[in-house]
Amino acid sequence: MENNLTYIQSGDYLIPDLRLSEQPQKPLGKYGRMRKAYLKEHRPILYNQLLMTEKLYPHLLEIDETAQSRLEQMMPQLAEEVGATEALKAADPMQWVGLMNTCKAQAEEILMMELINS
Repeated sequence: MENNLTYIQSGDYLIPDLRLSEQPQKPLGKYGRMRKAYLKEHRPILYNQLLMTEKLYPHLLEIDETAQSRLEQMMPQLAEEVGATEALKAADPMQWVGLMNTCKAQAEEILMMELINS
């Protein structure tokens, strides 16, 4: 059996020289980091499998991008349902901000259940 691994001498021990290939260094957003924390804490076997096969970063990036696009789609719909219009924004800005914060919290809760913690 042929072994193509290289080793590094550390004292009396030979340690395999294992390195991951270069990954694109686009920073992860909020939802990608949340998914990583969830996998690390609640699904460690899946986390390690994705990490060792070098599929973790692309997976986290995909989750982050999907969550961002879903948030952008949901916010106008939720705002329309609760009546957070431009007229309300001009008439009572504090109420409009409160409604928009509620809509964002609802949308993020949906994203957490559907994408992050699944």
